Amino acid sequence: MESFIDLAGVTKIYKGQAGSVTVLEALDLQIEKGEFVAMMGPSGSGKTTLLNILGGLDRPTGGTVRVGEQQIDALSSSELSRWRSQNVGFIFQFYNLMPVLTALQNVQLPLLLTRMKASERMRRAQIALDLVGLAERSKHRPAELSGGQQQRVAIARAIVADPQLLICDEPTGDLDRQSASDVLALLQSLSRDHGKTIVMVTHDAKAAEYAATTHHLEKGRLLEASAPTA
Repeated sequence: MESFIDLAGVTKIYKGQAGSVTVLEALDLQIEKGEFVAMMGPSGSGKTTLLNILGGLDRPTGGTVRVGEQQIDALSSSELSRWRSQNVGFIFQFYNLMPVLTALQNVQLPLLLTRMKASERMRRAQIALDLVGLAERSKHRPAELSGGQQQRVAIARAIVADPQLLICDEPTGDLDRQSASDVLALLQSLSRDHGKTIVMVTHDAKAAEYAATTHHLEKGRLLEASAPTA
């Protein structure tokens, strides 16, 4: 079966006044549709750079990146921006919610860039909030929500446009253990029950246990992948 994500020979080199730095080196990676993958490795190993390339926020210096049917490294900047808005949801360590907006209004934000009617935007946002277990908190502003609840609002915002791919950069890094477990269980459900392909960077080995596969990056190279022992 053809993989959903296929990186072939991906290299990323940053050039500065002090010279060139190779962050990713001839990296090959295949991820199946609906798979929940964790990326681990020391600081500076290239994890965030890899996420940015997968999500279309950055381009490789060399190699190819295919997501679904699309070779995204070959897209123009405008094509890549359009592809990203339609196919990728981003979840970060910090929730980046608008403090003056309610949960429902925050979740609707990605849909404001579409031609969707206001009533349809609201309907989809309510469905997304229900999916993350916060339907009854739709009128609350971020300051009235716990950290875990704010992250779940951020997840609802990431999935409201029904993207195929979720890119998660340390999504539980600012949460207590119970809230982190709740968020990770939700991500697990989005992968298992809703077919979302999830790539998550984490420093937390406990968080990585929720993923189906864990890849380890070391100095821009992938080491052998591992699966949970339990």
